[in-house]
Amino acid sequence: MTAAPGGGPSGELAGGLADGDLPTRRFTGLVYRAHHPRWAFAPVSGEGAARHGGRFNSRGTPALYTSLDPTTAWMEAQQGLPFKAQPMTLVGYRVDCGPLLDLTAAAVQAAVGVGPDTLACAWEDLASRGHTPPTWHLARALIAGGLHGVLVPSFAPGARPDARNLVLWRWADTAPCAIRVIDDGNRLPRDAASWPADPDPSPRA
Repeated sequence: MTAAPGGGPSGELAGGLADGDLPTRRFTGLVYRAHHPRWAFAPVSGEGAARHGGRFNSRGTPALYTSLDPTTAWMEAQQGLPFKAQPMTLVGYRVDCGPLLDLTAAAVQAAVGVGPDTLACAWEDLASRGHTPPTWHLARALIAGGLHGVLVPSFAPGARPDARNLVLWRWADTAPCAIRVIDDGNRLPRDAASWPADPDPSPRA
């Protein structure tokens, strides 16, 4: 892939965005993610994002995309389904993670050298045309600098201006970036046994 046209973060950032050089923070609190029900048995997997890529991760890089409120999580999951809302499994998580970068803050954006237009880039279109989205450059630089993730605005259609996502690149069930699923009643499926091995993709009435 080539660099995205129009400027934005580039590969040279990787050598200069170390944790100690940035106004990093921890995040402690609740986040949410709406899953396709078929994959709800693996709520902390980042393999889907690694397979397809996302706004803040290139293909091959696992990432866990979560939201700071349930409504934003729902809207994020419905992207690409503009005509009919589809069933989703909403999962909550307890998170205690750092170091992170809060890219919703203008001062932090300035410290990193990015602006709102960079974060809001049309990453799917750029990637489909063989360009590397500037947010992929940024993510690679921050990962190389030792960060575990970022707080970012939500760019889901219809999301509130203050809607926020937490995107993680490194996580586990222990420190320094601990994330734990809230499932006190063991309601989530434990494996894929509820689904046929080769499901019929045709719509159901």
